[in-house]
Amino acid sequence: MKAFVFPGQGAQFTGMGKDIYDNNPKSKQLFDSANDVLGFNITQIMFSGTADELKQTKVTQPAVFIHSVAIALSQDVQQPSMVAGHSLGEFSSLVVNKTLSFEDALRLVSKRALAMQRACEINPSTMAAILGLDDKVVEEVCASIKEEIVVAANYNCPGQLVISGSLKGIEIACEKLKAAGAKRAMQLQVGGAFHSPLMEPAREELAAAIESTVFHTPTCPVYQNVNGLPSTDTTTIKKNLISQLTAPVRWTQSVQNMVKDGANSFIECGPGKVLQGLVKKIAPQVEAGSL
Repeated sequence: MKAFVFPGQGAQFTGMGKDIYDNNPKSKQLFDSANDVLGFNITQIMFSGTADELKQTKVTQPAVFIHSVAIALSQDVQQPSMVAGHSLGEFSSLVVNKTLSFEDALRLVSKRALAMQRACEINPSTMAAILGLDDKVVEEVCASIKEEIVVAANYNCPGQLVISGSLKGIEIACEKLKAAGAKRAMQLQVGGAFHSPLMEPAREELAAAIESTVFHTPTCPVYQNVNGLPSTDTTTIKKNLISQLTAPVRWTQSVQNMVKDGANSFIECGPGKVLQGLVKKIAPQVEAGSL
């Protein structure tokens, strides 16, 4: 069984999508539609903008989303039996399994990006990658820091967990985790504490937009970040998508459950090859590639 997986923020690069735009009429329509939906020429920034321009909040998340969906829909390949996306990538997955229209999903992604930026401005915060420790040890250290907010945010693969929280909380946690034996405890260059309680203002803002958007019955299950479990129920999908901003991304659990349910081939759709690398670490026995 084939699974399509979709990357999140951070996979963007200058020139992304231009080859698809130039060579696939179906994809060209998607890119042109995106410019209309967003009200600015995002394709120009994607194709020829600088790295700094691509880092703009209003650009980064929509750019990765557009590129991922365009790649997945431009290929004459067998449709997936299941889908999943890492953080932002969950929105891409919901277009490919026809839960959301491209235009509706893009509007939500744009609102999500701006809401997250506003939440970051309210609560200055950050994230850090922790390598070489069991998840349980990282969770226990985070829970021991009572005076600050620090939580497990991204369960990327065994031995790789990203934590999220206040600036001081992350600083304290990194020191404690190094003392506990972490191979690395490295602060990331991100705008805020994504997938933590500090994103509550963004969650509230996005919830209204999600609730008012039409969700259709999907063509295959989506394995959602908040619990790593499959869903085809639109009410459940909406609820989990709203919770995603303040809940951890359970990527390890998602991939494990997809394999348990029959996935033996994972195809990454979008810029970069980060997810196929994580899949190989989580489930070495399966095939993992990209479109």
